[in-house]
Amino acid sequence: MRLLVVNCGSATLKYALYDDAEAGLRSLVSATVAWEGGPAATVRHALDTLPVRPDAIVHRVVHGGERFVAPVVIDAAVVGALAELVPLAPLHNAAALEAIEATREVGIPLLAVFDTEFFADLPPRARRYAIPAMPGVRRYGFHGWSHRAVTERCVVLLGRSAPSLVSLHLGSGCSAAAIRGGRPVDVSMGYTPLEGLVMGTRPGDLDPGLLLHLLEEGADAAQLARMLHYESGLKALAGTADMRELLGRCDVAAREALELFCYRIVKYVGAYLAVLEGQAEALVFTGAIGAGSPEIRRRVCEPLAWAGIRLDPDRNAAGAERVSDGKVPVFALPADEEGAIAAAAYKILSSDLHSFFTPGR
Repeated sequence: MRLLVVNCGSATLKYALYDDAEAGLRSLVSATVAWEGGPAATVRHALDTLPVRPDAIVHRVVHGGERFVAPVVIDAAVVGALAELVPLAPLHNAAALEAIEATREVGIPLLAVFDTEFFADLPPRARRYAIPAMPGVRRYGFHGWSHRAVTERCVVLLGRSAPSLVSLHLGSGCSAAAIRGGRPVDVSMGYTPLEGLVMGTRPGDLDPGLLLHLLEEGADAAQLARMLHYESGLKALAGTADMRELLGRCDVAAREALELFCYRIVKYVGAYLAVLEGQAEALVFTGAIGAGSPEIRRRVCEPLAWAGIRLDPDRNAAGAERVSDGKVPVFALPADEEGAIAAAAYKILSSDLHSFFTPGR
């Protein structure tokens, strides 16, 4: 069976075609492309360039809300429910919906998997907000497939079936997760992908009183949404969301943006090491920045020497898989969301698809 994984980001499409040969999961095609004419047109072009037709397509959707806590077969009811979730993750869910619509015409089974699945069972202390209870309002967590993928990789690297670690997904979006015994117990992102670390165009943690002040000063909800999703983060601090550009600059704005970016990460890592009660078996960097930037890893790890986190300068500069020589292993792992999604989807598809799913549930 050939399976196409479609992973829509805020500005790019990642897709990968797999088959389930007897030797295991095999990648036939893997690519990352910028949007050309929008998500739907880009996905149609990707389909046209595949060497063989897939037997099924699985879409990564960022926000599943309370309703979607496991993979589902996509039908009209699911599409309608996903449309209602777009305001919670407009950078990603809207693109995913366009991609889904572009593939419905292909005439093969479509599945959706959700970033929020991985964090569905967060303990109440990490899940709840200290506000009056409202339906659907909780901390959901995101980048679930990325954090899941590095946790599964650490099973191999550490020789532990259920490792405990701190995982950092650093890219245009950024999040930290605390994993205990192979399961997440906390995550920096919350009800939406806005909470937590400083990101390319998103602010991370923010005093809600500031938003109340802006409303009182005349801003409306649409203006606030645009500011929070598209105009904040590194872009607001230094005029660009491009980490490579910032690392190449020497002006005050770039320096302060990098300091704030890394400082917020160090705060979360320190907190999560405490959450894991000193039992963390690894610190993992993933995502385009996490796996790709030795300088960011250096800036994050140096203040954490007290916790036994120490980089090996040569291995870090070379981008080795293990980049540390301290008590706590530090890994730099590519984000393989597509591989993790494909492996999970094949387990489902190898069973009886029609009995496993209740479409639209």
